Amino acid sequence: MNGENFEAGERLVNAAYVRQGAQGRRAHELRLRTLLEQGKCPEDGWDESTIELFLHELAIMDSNNFLGNCGVGEREGRVASGLVARRHYRLIHGIGRSGDISAVQPKAAGSSLLNKLTNSIVLDIIRLAGVRTVSSCFVVPMATGMSLTLCFLTLRHKRPGARYIIWPRIDQKSCFKSMITAGFEPVVIENVLEGDELRTDLVAVETKIQDLGADNILCVHSTTSCFAPRVPDRLEELAEICMKHDIPHIVNNAYGVQSSKCMHLIQQGARRGRIDAFVQSLDKNFMVPVGGAVIAGFSDTFVQEISKMYPGRASASPSLDVLITLLSLGTSGYQQLLKERKEMFSYLSSELKKLVEAYNERLLETPHNPISLAMSLKKLDEQSGTAVTQLGSMLFTRQVSGARVVPLGSLQTVSGYAFRGFMSHTNSYHCAYLNAASAIGMSKQDVDVFLKRLDKCLKTLVKGKNRGKDTPIPNEEEIVSEMEKCNTNAAEGDAKS
Repeated sequence: MNGENFEAGERLVNAAYVRQGAQGRRAHELRLRTLLEQGKCPEDGWDESTIELFLHELAIMDSNNFLGNCGVGEREGRVASGLVARRHYRLIHGIGRSGDISAVQPKAAGSSLLNKLTNSIVLDIIRLAGVRTVSSCFVVPMATGMSLTLCFLTLRHKRPGARYIIWPRIDQKSCFKSMITAGFEPVVIENVLEGDELRTDLVAVETKIQDLGADNILCVHSTTSCFAPRVPDRLEELAEICMKHDIPHIVNNAYGVQSSKCMHLIQQGARRGRIDAFVQSLDKNFMVPVGGAVIAGFSDTFVQEISKMYPGRASASPSLDVLITLLSLGTSGYQQLLKERKEMFSYLSSELKKLVEAYNERLLETPHNPISLAMSLKKLDEQSGTAVTQLGSMLFTRQVSGARVVPLGSLQTVSGYAFRGFMSHTNSYHCAYLNAASAIGMSKQDVDVFLKRLDKCLKTLVKGKNRGKDTPIPNEEEIVSEMEKCNTNAAEGDAKS
């Protein structure tokens, strides 16, 4: 509806009413104009009607939605199902062109605008989260592992003689396979044990560079977010080593955007040394469906080179999902989620510590890990050789997801490489343990229910009731009852405070 249409409407409806409606419309349009002019995430989240208006406005800018459009090519935005078309807000053409995922499509101005705006808004959020000097980023419709592969393939053109990637060990398959898929040989640097923490062996990294020769090394592949007792790599020192030897540095920041500590490490690494790119998951940091990542860096040129390495056009779904989410939240809403995550980490830590001490176990001391916690299962492991893995099964059947038990001595082969002590990030950790993480979106109710179910499982195993038996699955009434009790307790606690 433009000015002429509103004037025409005054012939049908009282002019005062139409003008009032026009003012309401202009309030929505003012938000859209501010977004287009600034390219930043709004401070306050938008209501769904404004977001849907914006998406519909973008959609009608794409050629497949032109009235009377005649498409005679093989890719004309044709969709057989109306349900599928509505699911994507009729933004069918995707993003990018065959030569560059960030390029503008002539026949899809709306989708191209969506792509550019999403990248700009995500860049704003990354700066807000702590990496203030990041210069460029783009959303890619691949999860973290394949996005890391894209970075390595881009570096291949810069260092054609390189064969190796130096990788401080973290027992997570996708980041390891990302190097194999790109055609490089991972050089695994075992971690060093400091107290309970597993930390980067900087001396081993330096030694390996000297042994292999800097020109033969594609990059150092480091990690921020990880499962305790592994802690984020010593990013600042690694960045300095990379600068000293003129070796690229790629950071796996999978779920680090939600952690101010992880983001600070990246910022400081870039300030003191060299970080070429850092990769983060969309679903783990922004609570959207799986399937997207953000590749960011401190050089516009290098980030653009990575985007040009992506072959062909790409799905717009991850970009659309994160755009809708961030417009809904606004910067204030996202910052509130980050604040709540920190609070839940402290709460989970204190309450889990109380619980484990009741079973003569302990919360492992991992102060450098801002997201993940680990509790020892030493006594349980001594009691029975199968009790540790059984605990994991019991928690899973009681609908506790995300917690993982790590027994001693696991052997796992990944892409032909054998890892002893797999999942513990080292060949031989000093005890079996259980992981739990405080990730963005976690609630106090999640923590309370988890602790209650963990307590029940531990009691059962300590008494020996479940040894060697199948784990009974709780029925729906038992689960609902537990949730209601936790809600009641939480409400009573809020009332007292």
